Amino acid sequence: MTFVESRVLITGGLGFIGSNLARRLVDLGANVTLVDSLLPQYGGNRFNIVDLESAVTVHIGDVRDPDAMLHLLRDKEYLFNLAAQTSHRDSMSDPQTDLEINVTAQLSMLEACRKVNPAVRIVFASTRQLYGKPDYLPVDERHPIRPVDINGIHKLAGEWYHRLYHAVYGIRACVLRLTNTYGQGMRVKDARQMFLGIWVRRLVEGQPIQVFGDGSQMRDFNHVDDCVDALLLAAQSHVAYGKVYNLGSAEVISLNDLAQLMVNLGYGGVYEMVPFPPDRKAIDIGDYYGDFTLIQRELGWLPKVSLSGGLKKTVDFYRQHARHYWE
Repeated sequence: MTFVESRVLITGGLGFIGSNLARRLVDLGANVTLVDSLLPQYGGNRFNIVDLESAVTVHIGDVRDPDAMLHLLRDKEYLFNLAAQTSHRDSMSDPQTDLEINVTAQLSMLEACRKVNPAVRIVFASTRQLYGKPDYLPVDERHPIRPVDINGIHKLAGEWYHRLYHAVYGIRACVLRLTNTYGQGMRVKDARQMFLGIWVRRLVEGQPIQVFGDGSQMRDFNHVDDCVDALLLAAQSHVAYGKVYNLGSAEVISLNDLAQLMVNLGYGGVYEMVPFPPDRKAIDIGDYYGDFTLIQRELGWLPKVSLSGGLKKTVDFYRQHARHYWE
């Protein structure tokens, strides 16, 4: 994979996935620029790049600022478009902000690319949440789209803007629909990014992991290292332009079994069943796991990190660095 001396922009670059991607790109010899708003309700954290500060360029700015993005995008060869409002609950309580970040800002960035840098290659991070409650499992890219929350609707709009700008203007963009991504650097102070973050925090703090409902819901998970592999492959593949790919895992597990797996990692801990909060129950999609055959066949991507190994690596990270992520 050749990124030597390539000029790369990562939006949401101080966040969970963005910082892990930046670390890999620096190792591959890229010239990496990160832009992040560092707004407290989102995932950006300076500590995520504490080992990279001298190797990357950081801009504290908002993707909703069209002038700033026009300047940053002008000379880049790759754009990893990861900045987003990711909380499904927040999208329902504050849909306007979700619209501004996940829709308006996406259109503005694509317009900037069309005007000043139509040769850029773009990978847009989307979500499996837009499928809604599955008709069948595993869910492939042909499954009907039925978002159950505002976030899913807006992420779908972002996808279509990228695909339209490819079809009409030749912008080399593709879309990855991420599943439950976890690992070092994820937000753990609350459940705004995903529930596994707060589970990790509770385990480290010696508090019971709380499993909503009966815990029978089936899920798949990708460690962030595997997610980064997919982003890099998609960015450099001509086959990917204009397409959508699911990520996923062959390890499918119920939430009950996942909680037990975490308790069995060797750090102690317990889990408990608690009633589903009504606001979460209303947008829960039940069982979900994705079919990643298309990205495997066309780009050669396969997840490599086992769930148990990835969880142990994640918990070890937060046991060491808790104070940088709790508040």
